[in-house]
Amino acid sequence: MSNDSQNGKHHEGDVAFIQSLAELLNSSDLSELSVKREYGEHDRLTVSLSKHARQVTYAAPVAAAAPAAAPQAPAAAPAAQLPAITEDPASLPGAVTSPMVGTAYLSAEPGAAPFVQIGQAVAEGDTLLIVEAMKTMNHIPAPRAGVVKRILIDDGTPVEFGAPLMVVE
Repeated sequence: MSNDSQNGKHHEGDVAFIQSLAELLNSSDLSELSVKREYGEHDRLTVSLSKHARQVTYAAPVAAAAPAAAPQAPAAAPAAQLPAITEDPASLPGAVTSPMVGTAYLSAEPGAAPFVQIGQAVAEGDTLLIVEAMKTMNHIPAPRAGVVKRILIDDGTPVEFGAPLMVVE
């Protein structure tokens, strides 16, 4: 019974400790934070916090490959996309969301070509990206055939369950 009263004391302090960690995470450039506290042999607290994935829209690689041929195209594209960026990407009908918490990778290994690019047609089941969770690489398939309209994460971005990753329409 004394163990329960100790846990109650720890619980009150732990809540304040976790709130402090969350404030630190929000006020810093950190994207993840993990802490383990040992109170005794059978009494410990493990906390892992991560910020939501930053939503980024990539420019089409074709425009980047030929900047001299179309200098106005990259400047016009972001202005045309601004209204789309303000809406919640997870609510779009073609949104592909993360099925788990982990780290998202756009290619099979560092330096390799990405699985998909904006404007690329994909078939249902094609690998769009990988989400690493607990040292396991999980291939995320296209839920339907379509065209990759937006890539909403950077390579190596931590993602939460349900976080929008791409838009395939």
